[in-house]
This record gives sequence, C-alpha cells and structure tokens, in this order.
Amino acid sequence: MEHLEASLRRLQTDHIDLWQFHEVIYDQDPDMIFAPGGGIEAADLARKQGKVRYIGFTSHKHPWIQLKMLAYGYPWDAVQIPLNVFDAHFDSFQRKVLPVLTKRGIAVLAMKTRGGGRILKTKTCTVEELWRYVTALPITTVISGMNSIDLLRDNLRMARELKPMTPQEMDELRKRTAKAAASGKHEPYKTTWAYDSRHGKELHGISTKKRS
Repeated sequence: MEHLEASLRRLQTDHIDLWQFHEVIYDQDPDMIFAPGGGIEAADLARKQGKVRYIGFTSHKHPWIQLKMLAYGYPWDAVQIPLNVFDAHFDSFQRKVLPVLTKRGIAVLAMKTRGGGRILKTKTCTVEELWRYVTALPITTVISGMNSIDLLRDNLRMARELKPMTPQEMDELRKRTAKAAASGKHEPYKTTWAYDSRHGKELHGISTKKRS
C-alpha cells in the first residue's frame, strides 16, 4: 500500500487504471501473494477504496507459475505474458497459458514480442512478421519497450499499416523458426536469471553479485 500511495503522488492522480503484481516468476510467489496478509488483500483493498480500477499480474519465466496463479480462481482483469513466434516452440505461454486466459475472458497483454531484440538477430524473420504474428493471437494489446523515437515511429507504422497473419502464414513462420527457437536460448528471460529483478532475487535469497 505504501508503494501504491507513492505511485499516486508521483503520477499526481487519485487512482490507477491497472495495478499489476510484477514478475511473478518464482514457485513461492503465488502462495505468498494469496497467503493471509499477502498482496492480494492490498489489491482488493485498493480497489475497494477506488484507488485501483483493475488488477493483474505479469510473468516472463515459467508458464506453470502463471497457471498456479490462475488456479487460485481469482477474478484477474489482465495478465501480461511473453508472446512471439519463438515462444511457440519452447516452454510456451501461447500454448499453455493463452487458452486459459481466453476461456476466462482475462485481458491478454503481450510483451517480449521481439524477444528482447534477440529474435531478429537470428535472421529467421522480420520485425514486420513478428508484429503480424502476435497481433493474430487473441490478445488485448501489445506492450513494447521503446528506448528511441525511431522505435516508437516503427511501432506506429506497423500498427497503422500491417494486418495480422492468416493461420497459414502463422504455420509457415513457425516452421521457419522452429530450429532456431527449439533450445530457448533466444528467450533468456525464460532460461536465465539475467532478466530477474534485484528485488525479486533478494526476496528469495538468490545472490545478486555478479559472477566473474
């Protein structure tokens, strides 16, 4: 609740549209959130007070942890997951989590749509194909990290000009990328701790010291 109040002050507003439990990636996280006195109580209180309109969570590492969160039966408004064509081949959120979210009517926020920029380096697909693939999935919106005006303009161009892929085009792209995507090495947010926050590591007793 202290974090929420600090955010409201910085944003100079009296409420936040969407408040998410960020980086639910460790086995204990769902149990901690739903334990007596856990974070879910704060989320419910904030919504009751009118300081939050919608509640969700994000996760980028293991689909089964998201399924564990969903198994509690909480009426989530949104869930943010990594979705891209490489994801379809390795520990897939598209195959394991997306159908559950769709069935329950939970808004799907697609992140890592370019795999943190690593997918393009494999030269197995273009940025336009990545955009068209993910927008063909049953998602609510694309969340794109943008660190330059050029990237912003590129995203605006694709949103205006490109159409989602057909099922046949999606199949063809999956076949073309299957070999490069099979090991998961181009999705390091799934396979390493490099993308895990310092706060999360410290909370779970994982060393944050750089290895030589």
